Amino acid sequence: MTFAGRRILIVGAGLAELAGQAFRDATLQTAGLERLQARWAFGEAPDLILIEAGAFEPDALSTAIAALATGATPPPTLLTGDHLPAGLVRNLMRLPRSDVLEAPFSAADLAAASGPLVAPTAAPVLNAPSRCWTIMGAVGGAGATTLAIETACALAQRLPGPRRVCLIDLNLADGAAAAYLGAPANMLLSRASQAADRIDPQLLDAFVSGAPGGVDLLASARDPNAYDTTSADAVLRLLEVACQVYDAVVVDAPRHRRSWTLDVLAGSDELLVVSELTVPALLAARSLAAEIENDLPAGPQPRIVLNRLAKRVFGPAPSMAEAEKAMGRRAAGGITSDWEAAAASANLGGPISQHRPKSRIVKDVADLVDRLIAAPARSHPEDLRVA
Repeated sequence: MTFAGRRILIVGAGLAELAGQAFRDATLQTAGLERLQARWAFGEAPDLILIEAGAFEPDALSTAIAALATGATPPPTLLTGDHLPAGLVRNLMRLPRSDVLEAPFSAADLAAASGPLVAPTAAPVLNAPSRCWTIMGAVGGAGATTLAIETACALAQRLPGPRRVCLIDLNLADGAAAAYLGAPANMLLSRASQAADRIDPQLLDAFVSGAPGGVDLLASARDPNAYDTTSADAVLRLLEVACQVYDAVVVDAPRHRRSWTLDVLAGSDELLVVSELTVPALLAARSLAAEIENDLPAGPQPRIVLNRLAKRVFGPAPSMAEAEKAMGRRAAGGITSDWEAAAASANLGGPISQHRPKSRIVKDVADLVDRLIAAPARSHPEDLRVA
């Protein structure tokens, strides 16, 4: 989640540097124990108090926290340290919203632990049904992540409200969505796997990063062991909660099957398979679509999107009609190649629609999204086959 505009009180100078990294857009103030015993006027209380337990004598800190608890509306409080005395923890637990973060920890850990404390007590859950779009590449480098980003941004332009679209990068080991968007990768899904049932809208807020283009991003830092340490229950619970909170969820899914892949695909409303216009990629797209149809006969019909269409009259690349003939099925749409726009946007951090809004990629994705909104995949399976 974003901490922009939040007022954070740091009690213990040793936390200042780490807090500066964790809450870059917040207003930070450092104070001593006496500040905990003060009474704030209306509107002056901090949004969060961070306390470094090791900076103070335990009895004095316990007394100060007990005094804090006597206030009318004590601010959310996070206590950091290790080997904390039981009496100190008991006084902390008297606060309406509090938690303990054991040392050692990083700036990301500090932000993740603080998020649920400052999130609204009752996170908004939309009554209207959400729509989940899952996008996966037929081969590596087909442009699935770029299409997922641009699809999410196109949906954000079409949906009203403050929590419109969430982009979830399920390439847990080496996802690139955060790097493409120039946004932090705050999702700690492997840690949440230890208690998947505790994933709720508040924890989702702690994992979310605001991204350019009007979307929220859920992405993990690169971790070669992520698939081994993340449970299927955690992945599916994350998607369930995201679909409660957002109008639309766009999933950038790995092309290699995981224990949770079929469940994610079965729960999707739209399933896009992205292919380049090369013979190996087209054959892979045809095979992948057939595998999904065989394994999920009642699931969403996979739709193939042909990426990097060339503007050509003559040349070696197959035309869209030739590609459809090779696949034995119709393509849901094609995305025109614009390498300069895609590369510039990736280097600058953000969607193509932000840096190159007149690119043909932006127009083609917008047309594709409009067509799919008008004709959901589950309702027109007969349109997928080439006659």
